Amino acid sequence: MTQAVRNALVIGGGFSGMSAAIEMRKRGIEVDLVEIDPGWRSYGAGITLGGATFRAFRQLGVLDAFLRRGSATDGLDICALDGTLVAKVPTPRLAGPDVPGSGGIMRPALAAILAEATKAAGTQVFLATSFERITADAGGVTVALTNGNTRRYDLVIGADGLFSKVREAVFPDAPRPTYTGQCVWRAVVDRPAEIETAVMWLGPKVKVGINPVSDNQAYIFVTVDQPTKQRLAPGDYLRVLKELLEPFSAPLVVRLREELTEASSIVYRPLEALLLPRPWHRGRVVLIGDAVHATTPHLASGACIGIEDAIVLAEELERASEVEAGLSAFEERRWERCRMVVENSLRLGEIEISNGDKQEHAAIMRNSIMALAAPI
Repeated sequence: MTQAVRNALVIGGGFSGMSAAIEMRKRGIEVDLVEIDPGWRSYGAGITLGGATFRAFRQLGVLDAFLRRGSATDGLDICALDGTLVAKVPTPRLAGPDVPGSGGIMRPALAAILAEATKAAGTQVFLATSFERITADAGGVTVALTNGNTRRYDLVIGADGLFSKVREAVFPDAPRPTYTGQCVWRAVVDRPAEIETAVMWLGPKVKVGINPVSDNQAYIFVTVDQPTKQRLAPGDYLRVLKELLEPFSAPLVVRLREELTEASSIVYRPLEALLLPRPWHRGRVVLIGDAVHATTPHLASGACIGIEDAIVLAEELERASEVEAGLSAFEERRWERCRMVVENSLRLGEIEISNGDKQEHAAIMRNSIMALAAPI
């Protein structure tokens, strides 16, 4: 057990933050976690996950809970607008021969699994709480919390997402998230009986997919070009989503379009990305997850690399005799993998927007899948 870090504060109760709390507690570190949302909720429809994520779930100890509540399948079918099968993409079984290589789950269900594991690990959780001031020195970090408490920690972990307040406080000159020129729509539907794995249909400027998230539910996702970042009124979501699906003549897409209703939990999000140059830490404050490497969903790996951050950070702090050495080793292990995911995802989006080289698109997908299969 490391003596370099005896207690830590995690700011942000999302997937990365909860994973960090779980892994730190395994190593005997006292952990406080603060989450600004009083309900500790996770919004959104489904999330697509790959074999590397399942491998991380096994490390966290939540793989069995995921398999009970989510959906694990093998492969991805890629089709044309009319439903003609174009390609079958294999997904490696990285979590073991008994665990399929891809799948999906409802975001709130995954958040609940990780929240249960976070509390079971002995993390002290403070909801409706953030920070007012972070004051670091050579020996630790003093944090004034919005609940009126002031606490002292050996380490502070900023896991508060794309628009991280910790990043703003610690790295005031850091780049801002950048809009990518695409947006994504998601909606929850009844799982079609014929859907055994994820399927995508490719149009000239619109990409449609469906992925099972449980035995009886699936979610559809639609990625579309949009030159400028726009806000849309929720009352328009159903109409706009149906219009985007209209050019697709594949029978299943036609049926899904007809079945969409106001109760379909439709979510719309402009796609933004961020890659913070190293270092990702300053003194005893370190950033993980979307706070440093927010990516688009083209490789379905944003949640994966954030959860991996948490695992690697805990491992490196455990073996380090000093905090600085542990944080530097963490960044050394994570930089290239996270850079690859962010930049390759962005390039895939650029190719889709420009209707560019399909061979380059396929090669990036193949090479990225191979890189993600490598040990972390």
